Amino acid sequence: LTDGTPKSTKNLFKVAMPKIVAFYIGDRSENSCKLLWASLPDRLKRGKTFSDFWKPYDTIITSGFHQSVGKESGETNHMERWNNTLRQWLGRYTRKTLSFSKSDTMHELVTRLFIIKYNHSV
Repeated sequence: LTDGTPKSTKNLFKVAMPKIVAFYIGDRSENSCKLLWASLPDRLKRGKTFSDFWKPYDTIITSGFHQSVGKESGETNHMERWNNTLRQWLGRYTRKTLSFSKSDTMHELVTRLFIIKYNHSV
């Protein structure tokens, strides 16, 4: 998910089950994936995980229960639906928009507030 800026380098990575339990805003580097994985409690790292075929997932998520799957499998539907909800509620996440955060701090703050509200509604 990009933040809507024309040449955005910020992406939102998140872990859901069905509430959002961790997120990280950063570039699509292996380091961003490492920081997201490190932010998870150990008990969650032992569960079964699914992701798309982005390369760093296979190298970073080392639990024996990780599986890369395509959209047709249905295993990532919850995250795809969450991405759509985020885009509907926060204009800064819609594609090719004029609504965007001018500072990383505000971008993270608005995202954090949305996740808190979302988690309370689930």
